[in-house]
Amino acid sequence: MTLHQFPEGFLWGSATASFQIEGAATEDGRSDSIWDVFCRQPGTIVNGDDGTIACDHYHRMPEDVTLMRELGLNTYRFSIAWPRVRPDDKEFNPKGIDFYSRLVDELLAAGIRPWATLYHWDLPAAIDGGWLNRDTAYRFAEYAAKVAEALGDRCKDWTTLNEPWCSSFLSYAGGEHAPGHTDAAEGVRAGHHLLLAHGLGCQALRATLPAGTRVGITLNFNLVDPADPESVSDREAARRIDGVANRFFLDPVVLGTYPKDVVADLEHLGLSEVVADGDEKIIGQPIDFLGVNYYHGSAVTGTPQDGTAQQTEANGRRAGNPNVGSEWVQFVSRGLPTTAMGWEIQPEGLTRLLERLHRDYTGPAGIALYVTENGCAMDDVPNASGFVDDQGRVAYLRDHFIAAHEAVARGVDLRGYFVWSLLDNFEWAWGYAKRFGIVRVDYDTLERTPKASAAFVKEVAAANAVEA
Repeated sequence: MTLHQFPEGFLWGSATASFQIEGAATEDGRSDSIWDVFCRQPGTIVNGDDGTIACDHYHRMPEDVTLMRELGLNTYRFSIAWPRVRPDDKEFNPKGIDFYSRLVDELLAAGIRPWATLYHWDLPAAIDGGWLNRDTAYRFAEYAAKVAEALGDRCKDWTTLNEPWCSSFLSYAGGEHAPGHTDAAEGVRAGHHLLLAHGLGCQALRATLPAGTRVGITLNFNLVDPADPESVSDREAARRIDGVANRFFLDPVVLGTYPKDVVADLEHLGLSEVVADGDEKIIGQPIDFLGVNYYHGSAVTGTPQDGTAQQTEANGRRAGNPNVGSEWVQFVSRGLPTTAMGWEIQPEGLTRLLERLHRDYTGPAGIALYVTENGCAMDDVPNASGFVDDQGRVAYLRDHFIAAHEAVARGVDLRGYFVWSLLDNFEWAWGYAKRFGIVRVDYDTLERTPKASAAFVKEVAAANAVEA
């Protein structure tokens, strides 16, 4: 066996999102988010599921924190529900803020480092126009300042946005996520306004938080390879998808400007029309860390075999395409093993991604890297007592932990790893049909049962090392 030892002080944690686990959708002043509204639309969510109860974390929070402590986690990344903190986009709600204050206190008492994410997609439905409205970015900054004022004395790590690609292109162009639009130009507009919100949010956090507090953003990355490296059209397809999936967000955040080739690709969709003077300077606020969400890589071709543009499917209905400006590109299978989501398993892609980020972006800027989400949905089969011997998930995590260690060994400044997810939960358009948790949730009784993967994560966290 080979022992892969991580640096001293490396963080081992797990992550969740408010809408996916909290429930209590109408309690203590919480109002609708765009996801509550989306869930009520027929055909949007598998089995007609919604987040009304979810994992009932709102009522079971102390129990869940105890579970984290028992699993040996030393940090926990959670998101704050904007419509719980500022219902109906009106007055701030003391009861909503108090829930997160109690959560932070519970975590600290358990010896767990709290890591707050301000936006994980549950935008208040009352905000007119959503992310198509430029003013929403300024509303976000107000919200960020209020939450920082309440929690900043105890919470030292702050993420502005989680995966803005999903809440712009997948939501406004792809139609799969709330609000379910299928307009490519709207995707571009929403994407820019989200980035503006990040920059304004950084400014608000810096102005409110005490010295020594860290601020960053989490992006989801797709490591894109041409299906045929010798094909000019396949290389162009990879450049295009890398542009909209990765560099559209990464470049303005870290380098302070949109990449010229992506601007050209999206000119017909009005990118230059929504970028006002000074926006890129605001977006490019200095950050302390970059969160990396990685689940799989992709191979793409620019010459679809059937000669047609690819369309996405959302629960059996035709939808738009989130790959704005690249609708003619097709994703192709490489014959790799897949998860229950149909995503190909590619651990070495995490090594390459982390190396690229460190070399081209974060290393020169002195920005720390964290894997803020990595995990997999598997077809879990519980035994009579509810235990899941999920050796497929154990293997997935082990291989990705080792891939991350390989990046560290090559000089990448990676400082922590958050497994997605702590609990089985509401998996967005898939409802409760897909399970990512290292802890099983019985949705009838809401009982939590750690899986074999939870024991594995506990072992790795205790040793700060992985055996292979």
